Amino acid sequence: MRDDMNHISRSDGRKAKGQLAEQAAADYLFAHGYEIVERNWRCRSGEIDIVAIQDDVIVIVEVRSRSSYASSFGTPSESITARKMKQVRDTAAVYLHHVRKSNAIVRFDVLAITLNVMSH
Repeated sequence: MRDDMNHISRSDGRKAKGQLAEQAAADYLFAHGYEIVERNWRCRSGEIDIVAIQDDVIVIVEVRSRSSYASSFGTPSESITARKMKQVRDTAAVYLHHVRKSNAIVRFDVLAITLNVMSH
């Protein structure tokens, strides 16, 4: 049972760090003139972290984060695989169809965030 408890607390910690990184990303985008349209938009094919608009361009933002102490796993941007890119593209296509913007100009961005989080 102890292993289950450790798994839950690790999972909760990871989720909290992800939410912290996504909030930092949204704050950054807003401060740089982006309009945040959606956060954590989900459908069957996946999730889009942030949908924003800048200069009439729909910007699909993937937020990737790492804790500073986890740098041995590589940088946040290095964690994006071809499979993840395809999933984001497929999910974006569903989103654009859903909001009737299939002909819009779209840009895909990655916001890579390193969290300075203490490990215990």
